[in-house]
Amino acid sequence: MIYLDYQATTPLAPEAREAMLRWLGGPDSDTFGNPHSPHRMGRMAAAAVEAARENVAAMMPEGGRVIFTSGATEALNMVLLGTAGDVITFATEHAAVLDCAGAVEAQGRRFTVLPVLADGRADLDALRAAITPETGLVAIMAVNNEIGVIHPIEDAVAIARETGASVLVDAVQALGRLPLTPSRRHLAPDYIAVSAHKIHGPKGIGALWVAKGAQIEPLVHGGGQEARVRSGTLSPALCAGFGAACRLAAEGLEAQMFHVKHLANIARDLLADWQVNGSLDHRWPGNLNLRREGLDVARLMSDCRQVMFSAGSACASGSGRPSHVLRAIRLSDAQAKSSIRLGFGRYTTEADIEAAAVMLNDAAREQGF
Repeated sequence: MIYLDYQATTPLAPEAREAMLRWLGGPDSDTFGNPHSPHRMGRMAAAAVEAARENVAAMMPEGGRVIFTSGATEALNMVLLGTAGDVITFATEHAAVLDCAGAVEAQGRRFTVLPVLADGRADLDALRAAITPETGLVAIMAVNNEIGVIHPIEDAVAIARETGASVLVDAVQALGRLPLTPSRRHLAPDYIAVSAHKIHGPKGIGALWVAKGAQIEPLVHGGGQEARVRSGTLSPALCAGFGAACRLAAEGLEAQMFHVKHLANIARDLLADWQVNGSLDHRWPGNLNLRREGLDVARLMSDCRQVMFSAGSACASGSGRPSHVLRAIRLSDAQAKSSIRLGFGRYTTEADIEAAAVMLNDAAREQGF
């Protein structure tokens, strides 16, 4: 099988798996301790958690703190529901942000969804027009999970700073792929949400980076183990796997970028008859969202069973509805439903791309396209 669904999840890195194994200790080991216990085994587990925290923090802007969570969805919810003031976000955000609208409004706060430009980038003019002194939070993703478009985060932060609003960045698709440290230090966001399984770490763990001085109220109560704002016993194994994945990503950031750009060039050449959805200039090259007018994507997926790709985000698959992201960039329902997403990365080979392109093109031609 050829795996081209890196935006949904990534293969677990051998280094991350190895880091996890030690902390999955059985009854005859000394590595199954609760990291919040004061005895020796607890302190050993806690040390593993803190080492992992340092590796995650190394991927973030300087300063601030890393709070481990169950994933980016929890991290995003923590900020959206744990801060004050009205919320502004964009139409192409992940459901983990957009589906918080009702809960935010139930708190008596406004939740405004702004349009994006035709290429998928955030409409900054719309943000300038919408933001007010009552705006407490601007939520914007770094890289879109469906079309790979990179948003102008620093410009959005600059606009938010004018009224004193905080900025929450969904960096799930950017972590380990693009630097999260801003070129202008004073334009770092206030909160960054990330997830381990998008960078070859384990599923079930993520993190929220909180800038120094930024405030957040607890979403879950019951112990406050994580900086008194997130309760629950941490898994040292998951933390260790996440930390190892971050360390590996930091060491290989430039090499991965070169590799993925090379693969993207091959894919674009071999799939030249497909139209790219979203910006061509501002995108993560490891995400190709392509369409072929009139194509039956369900049939295509059936005919190309050896290629693991997506008809949209994994979170929305099976809904039968056109992608809200593709609709937001002005595609018709028919165009959205004739689109596919190919995602590739560290472990993808040239042979994978070449073989997948042959199968996709042949299957499309069988449909008369």
